[in-house]
This record gives sequence, C-alpha cells and structure tokens, in this order.
Amino acid sequence: MYSELVNVFRGKLVESVHNGAIAVVAPDGGVIASVGQPEQKTYWRSAAKPIQVIPIVADGVAEYYGFTAQEIAVMSASHSGEELHIELVRSILDKIGLDESALKCGTHYPYNKQAKEKLVSAGREPTEIYNNCSGKHSGLLALCQYNGWDIDNYFALEHPLQQTLLKYIALLTGVKKEEIITGEDGCGVVVYGLPITRMARAYARLANPAYLPADLEPAVARIRDAMIENPEAVGGTGRFNTDLMKEAGKYLVAKGGAEGVFSLGIKGGPGITVKIGDGNSRAISPVVMELLDEFIDLDERKREALSEYFEPEVTNHRKHKVGKIVPTFELNNKSIGGEVIASN
Repeated sequence: MYSELVNVFRGKLVESVHNGAIAVVAPDGGVIASVGQPEQKTYWRSAAKPIQVIPIVADGVAEYYGFTAQEIAVMSASHSGEELHIELVRSILDKIGLDESALKCGTHYPYNKQAKEKLVSAGREPTEIYNNCSGKHSGLLALCQYNGWDIDNYFALEHPLQQTLLKYIALLTGVKKEEIITGEDGCGVVVYGLPITRMARAYARLANPAYLPADLEPAVARIRDAMIENPEAVGGTGRFNTDLMKEAGKYLVAKGGAEGVFSLGIKGGPGITVKIGDGNSRAISPVVMELLDEFIDLDERKREALSEYFEPEVTNHRKHKVGKIVPTFELNNKSIGGEVIASN
C-alpha cells in the first residue's frame, strides 16, 4: 500500500521511517510518476478546500457580496487564528448579514502561539471563529445565504450545499459523485475519500484551469491567484503552505490537510498529491521539496528562504540539533518530459 518516503535520523541512526504514497498527474488525468500505490484511496481533508470554494466564485456569490481576494483566500485556508484571519472571517460574515454564532465548525485554540497566548492571558476560551476552518465555513454560509438555503444544518450530507460541493469535487477529480466515499471532517462538514491520483488531477487543473470547461476557467483562476497572492491568509506565520507559496507561488498553488495529506499544482505542469501513511505531517515538507526539484529550479535566495523545509532539523528540549528528516524515495514510472521550470 505505502512505500518508504523519509527517514528520521537521530545522530547517525535512523530512528523512524515514514511511509506513504505520491501521485504526479497531468491535467488530462495521465499519471506521470508515482511512489507506492497511486490509486490508494484516502480522505482529502482540508486540501480539498480550494475546490469547495469554486461554487462561491463560479455561481456569482463572491461578486454579489463583494468578497476580496484575501477573503477568497481565507475561505481556502486552514488558518492559524492570527489577527488577519479573524478580521477576514468577520468581514465575510458581516457582508452576508451573519455573526460567528452561525459557524458550526467547533472550537480549538489558534495554531499560532502568540494568538493562543493572547486568548489565554485574557482568560478567554476560543470561539468557533478561531477554528482553522472558519474561513471555509464563512464561505459556505455565504453560499447558503445567496441561495436561500437553511443554515442550521449546512454541514449535513443531504443539505443542498454539501450536494453542490460534491458536484464540483466530482467535476475536478473526474470521480463520479456516487463513487466518492464520504465521511465527517474535523470541522463537521463532509469529507471526501478519493484515489490520490484524482486529488493530484484536480490540483493540476486548479493550477491550469484552461483544461476545465470554459465557464469555470475564470472562477478557478481567480481562486488560484487569490491563494498565491495572499499566502499568509491561507495558512499563517511559519506555516509550510504559506512559506512555499510566498517563495514559489509564481509557479504553484498548494494546500495541506490533516493526517499527512498535501496537494499542489504547478502552472504549466502537473498536480501532485502526497499522503503520509501514518498521518505525521513532519514528513510532508521534505517530500514536497524533493519533488519540486523535478519541476522548479529555485534560485539560491529562495532555496535559502525555504531551507528549513528540505531536511527539517530534529531538535531536543535544549534546542540542540540532534538529527534531521531526509527524503529517501525515488519516483516510479517517471515520464516527466519537458524542461524544469526556471524560477527567478
């Protein structure tokens, strides 16, 4: 099912191994390269968020409410709960005539350490707006408000909102709607179980929307560009997803998800999805950076800016470097073709 992707060294010894699967897929759906079983099914988790935003833009909702590019980006986000993210979500809710009591995504403390400490020091418990998925949920509520749908159970599979989202997931991935395995995501809405290859195909089309029906191309391009131009809204300070698009966003769009899922699409190139078998996200960045060397020739400045992600350090509680996480995989059936995309 899964193959070795990275080794975790402590000193000279390999202390842990993370296995997984990788699919590299062209916009037309052809599998270019892989590791492990690329047809392995798993849940897409939050990496599906940019696709879930499509009806908000394509159906005129974003235009009707006057959503900004930053607001579209935070709808695609797993944000860190920083001030920027909270302000953007509140702005979306204000534009659609709702407040955060309408959010049904559950609560957790912000991912960002400073944002969490600010709440704790004030003696405040986190509310649903601090949930990393509140941007998505505010966008979904906008779709409900626009269409006159009930907002009390917008998270339910049978709700017209969730059925609309399934339609777009099917369209971008090429998987029939009835063949998509559904479950409940961490934030309570529907999550999609799909082959890894189909996730990669969707991101190839997110990055290269000319392969989509002509009526969808402008909307998908708008979402892609909103994410690339506002990477801080998609993740947050010190997040791999954000830093990657800050440095290489001219050439790619990327989004991670829980349990070790990461999808990205390269402009003029393929889509890629990585799934870490044990769900440990520490293995994601070295795998992704190794893959990107096949397609993007990062200059020295950008490589330095992203240096912590190539072979992440293992540190102890004394902040000593005691090891590193190293990619070990080789792509199978490699048929990439063309030239490496230059980055300058």
